[in-house]
Amino acid sequence: MATIVLGVCGSIAACKTAGVASRLVKLGHEVHCVCTPAALEFVTPLTLMTLSRNPVITTFEDETGSWVPVHIDLAQRADVLAVVPASANTMACMAHGQCPNALTSLYLAYRGPVLIFPAMNSMMWDHPATQANAATLAARAQHRIIGPAEDGMLACGTCGKGRLVEDELIVREILAALVP
Repeated sequence: MATIVLGVCGSIAACKTAGVASRLVKLGHEVHCVCTPAALEFVTPLTLMTLSRNPVITTFEDETGSWVPVHIDLAQRADVLAVVPASANTMACMAHGQCPNALTSLYLAYRGPVLIFPAMNSMMWDHPATQANAATLAARAQHRIIGPAEDGMLACGTCGKGRLVEDELIVREILAALVP
């Protein structure tokens, strides 16, 4: 089956990544979670490691098991990179080629399909800078932005666009990206 990298960013929606990882593993895929430091405020490496059945990469210090850096190895082996959830910060780093962490470094080394599932406050999503970054990413070959959900209650208590799309859609989009 396929090798799938789930990039997990700092968002309350990061807790949903555990369910996505579990479903993909149950379908027979090899799943690797690469977390930004902020993601660890919302979901634990132990949860993601248990459900993905692979070590979680959170810092460059996690890359000591081989002479090939893990973020490079995964970038070369991955069939799809799905950033679930994608924060405004990570989208900005991706759009501008900045790589302050293992996830954004892997992104720069990766050459396959990239699925970006934004999740953030509606004011953050609607900000011109975030919209410009989203447009930059969407214009790149093999990049797709899915979401955020049109309307709904956000974790901050407001209602609007910004919620992570449903798990079923995330899994369906990842599986569709695996078909040439």
